[in-house]
Amino acid sequence: MAELSHKSWLRRRVEEGLRRGFHHAYETVKVDPAKFLLQVRAAYGLPITSFQGVYALEVDQLDALAHRVIHSGMKVAAAEGAGFGMGGLMTIIPDMGILSGITLRTIQKLSLIYGFEFNTEEETAELWIAAASAAGVDISRELLEKEVVSRFVPRVIQRIAAQASREVVEKWTGRIIPLASSVIGAGLNYYFVRAWGERARSHFRQRHMEMRNRAIEGKLVGADSPKVLS
Repeated sequence: MAELSHKSWLRRRVEEGLRRGFHHAYETVKVDPAKFLLQVRAAYGLPITSFQGVYALEVDQLDALAHRVIHSGMKVAAAEGAGFGMGGLMTIIPDMGILSGITLRTIQKLSLIYGFEFNTEEETAELWIAAASAAGVDISRELLEKEVVSRFVPRVIQRIAAQASREVVEKWTGRIIPLASSVIGAGLNYYFVRAWGERARSHFRQRHMEMRNRAIEGKLVGADSPKVLS
C-alpha cells in the first residue's frame, strides 16, 4: 500500500513537471527554421533554399538526417540526465522540465526535415499531434477541427503529460539508488528521447510520403487530362 501511495504521489509530481515543461517549451523553446536551414545546409550540404525543397530530395537523405538529429538530442538528454540524476528523485521534476524542452526541440527539427514548418496555427497543431503520437496518445483530427489552437495545445499537453508520467514512474524509480542515479538518469533520458524521436520521425515520414504521393497523383492527372484548345 505504501509503495502504491508513493508511486501515485510521484506520478502526480512527474505529470506536473512534464506539463509545465511542455508548456514552457511551447512558449519559449522553439527552433528557428531559418537558422536550422542554414545549419543543415552547411553541415550536410543539402541543396535547398527552403524546407519545401526537401520534397525534391531522396527520402533516404531525409531519414539519415533525421536519425542524426535524434542521436544529437539523445546525447544532450543523456548529459542533462547525468547531471540531474546525481540528485536522485529530488531533482526529477526539474529534469522532466528540461527533458521536455530537449524532446520538443528534437520533434520540431524532425518536423522541418520532412518539410513541415510551424508558422501557422494548423502547422503548430500538426506538431503537437506528432508529439502526442510520440507519447503514445492518439489525438483525433476531429478534435482539432472543433478547437482553436490556443485551446487545443494545452489539452494535448495535458494528455501527453498524463501518458508519459506512467512511463517515467515505472522506469525512473531506479534513481533512488544514490551512487547509480547519475548513470541511470543519463541512460533513461537517452532512451526516452530515442523512443519519442523515432515515433515522431515515423509520424512525419508518413505525412511526408502522403504529400509526395498527392503531388505525384496531381502530376499524373494533369498529364492525362485533355488539353483545352483555344
